[in-house]
Amino acid sequence: MESKLKKSLNAGGRQDRSNGEASHQAPEDKFISTQELGNMWSEEWTQSALPKLPNVDGWHLCWLSTTNSYDSIDKRIRLGYVPVKSEEFPGFDNYRVKSGEHVGHISCNEMLLYKLPMEIYQKVMTHMHHDKPREEAEKVTIQAANLQGARDSNGRALVRAEGDGIGSIEQQPTKTPVFSG
Repeated sequence: MESKLKKSLNAGGRQDRSNGEASHQAPEDKFISTQELGNMWSEEWTQSALPKLPNVDGWHLCWLSTTNSYDSIDKRIRLGYVPVKSEEFPGFDNYRVKSGEHVGHISCNEMLLYKLPMEIYQKVMTHMHHDKPREEAEKVTIQAANLQGARDSNGRALVRAEGDGIGSIEQQPTKTPVFSG
């Protein structure tokens, strides 16, 4: 038989399916592990792209975006935030804005470094993360108490508590927390 007429399995770049090509693997074999996914999430929400900041007594430091129209720099200035100048942090000369509206401020990518007096920071954090959640918990507790024993037109209970019900919501901390800056 002539070699031109002989059928070849590798003709036209075809490969043997048993060689374990990635395209022939099951999709679940390509999934990342739970630990890898956790690391990705952790890296996504940390400030790994921004330099580590020193602690400054009496001030809370934060990076503010120059591109966020909802949470603008002007809004934060009205709330008491103050820009951090490069002279305040020795060793941050590389992050000094050299031209434009924010000359002398510390910047990284589109972010500017601002500070807020710790007294204001504590008040805001206490209000947003202690007082407001307690108020909401009280509302939920009152609503649940009002619905307890309520029945629909067929006599079926409208509310059924499972487990501890809302018991843990009533165990809110009474002591005002101190937030780290």
